[in-house]
Amino acid sequence: MTIEIEIFPILETNRLVLRKVTKDDAEDILKYLSDEEVMKYYGLDPFETIEDVMDEISWYQSIFENKTGIRWGISLKEQGKMIGSCGFHNRVSQHSRTEIGFELSQEYWGQGIAGEAIGAILQYSFEHMDLNRIEALIEPPNLPSQKLVEKQGFVREGLLRQYEYTSGKFDDLYMYSMLKQDFESR
Repeated sequence: MTIEIEIFPILETNRLVLRKVTKDDAEDILKYLSDEEVMKYYGLDPFETIEDVMDEISWYQSIFENKTGIRWGISLKEQGKMIGSCGFHNRVSQHSRTEIGFELSQEYWGQGIAGEAIGAILQYSFEHMDLNRIEALIEPPNLPSQKLVEKQGFVREGLLRQYEYTSGKFDDLYMYSMLKQDFESR
């Protein structure tokens, strides 16, 4: 059974609003996606132009329309400006699985914001998206992301050697997963 989302869901946490990204967010997004540290493990070079951002926003829209993913913009309740994004891509409905992805403006690192956002989308996905498995693919040097998903309850399953070709090189990736039963028993 596949549950399809027709209207983009808005999620709220104590400090955050997770919402659809629009072209009005482009300037805010360019600020953090042009940062080399934010983009270090993103699989793309730092963005340089608003056109780069518009392509990314188009991708967010296409994965939602094609039902292969969903990407929420992360904003602080009191500000409204976009400070990051999180969501799912490469969804395989037949197998009830997807991959998680996230990034956050460096200015907000270390404040628990990414964990708060990820916790909200995990809850939403297991309750409303008919998912059984969520995967996180993380480069071995990306220790902060590994700690973040482990704190959420993801389990490291192993190393995928030279799994991805990005930015002119092959990258090893750790495969992490969270099953619906893992989430429900936390």
